[in-house]
Amino acid sequence: MSTVSERKIHPLGTHRVLEPAGAMPQSAWKIDNTPVARANEILCDVETLNVDSASFKQIADACDRDPARIAEHILGIVGERGKQHNPVTGSGGMFIGSVAEVGEALRGNVALQPGDRIASLVSLSLTPLHVEEITRVDVATGRVWIRGKAILFESGIWAKLPADIDENVALAVLDVAGAPAQVKRLCKPGQTVVVIGAAGKSGMLSCAEARRQVGSEGHVIGVVPHPESESAQLILSDHLVDTLVRADARDALELSEKVAGVVPALADVTINCVNVPATEMASILCTKDDGIVYFFSMSTSFTAAALGAEGVGRDVTMIIGNGYAKDHAETALQTLRDHPHLHDYFNAKYATKH
Repeated sequence: MSTVSERKIHPLGTHRVLEPAGAMPQSAWKIDNTPVARANEILCDVETLNVDSASFKQIADACDRDPARIAEHILGIVGERGKQHNPVTGSGGMFIGSVAEVGEALRGNVALQPGDRIASLVSLSLTPLHVEEITRVDVATGRVWIRGKAILFESGIWAKLPADIDENVALAVLDVAGAPAQVKRLCKPGQTVVVIGAAGKSGMLSCAEARRQVGSEGHVIGVVPHPESESAQLILSDHLVDTLVRADARDALELSEKVAGVVPALADVTINCVNVPATEMASILCTKDDGIVYFFSMSTSFTAAALGAEGVGRDVTMIIGNGYAKDHAETALQTLRDHPHLHDYFNAKYATKH
């Protein structure tokens, strides 16, 4: 097997792929995680991983939510694959850390210097990651503190950490930055928007952006399993949603009937932000013909969505959640800045504890 130093470097990082031949880094089973920067790579000292919600829930459930077992499980994945790429969910997460070295071909071409504090905006499922030690696991938030290094490819995207937002809060927001950015694109004044999983971090930010876009003439419905929760009550009291609907999104008929009870015409746009599988049909049935369903959830099954919509004769446009959208980092961070109570909640839940 050839090593990374023996293969021709490529802007997309294909020179790091070990198995199978011809795969891209994200779809590859295994990549080379040697912590040495090639000419077109950026080497980073990593401090914190934010494992994506669907992946962390699966790992935590498999480990009975025991932090030591979760750490061992993650070390096993990275050791086997060279990246934090959950083989069950297919998803990863992101990291924060400091730039250690900028490859010689990129120096002067990227606005980074050694020591810069950054968050990766590409998935850990394609990021070469070398973990020396996991020092802490926060089961409540899916954050994992490590000593290790990661490689960003020439094509990789990143964001310098803002001075006015706590680093761990910024990490939590940037991890789901694609959601509010896509909501900004999809929602229009006066529309009805349903956000499934409205009380999670991507859901709360999506509700805030949906409220901004639809305005006072629109209607935002937040679907949550526990409307009494602090986050659910916050989006209601801050008028980020007009209505909270209690439902299990895996029960398509129950949820769609409850939404129809609020807005008989159903949603113009439905945003799926859950972290559990089997919610495709609920999203489809909540949406009117010619409406849009945006699946931000990494638990989404394309097969279930496509064949499910066909099976019920629902003509909806379904969009796969892209974690990247132009200016998505600034959109998400500005959404937090514009909503002080939401910012306070994120600080209480995610901010660095000294």
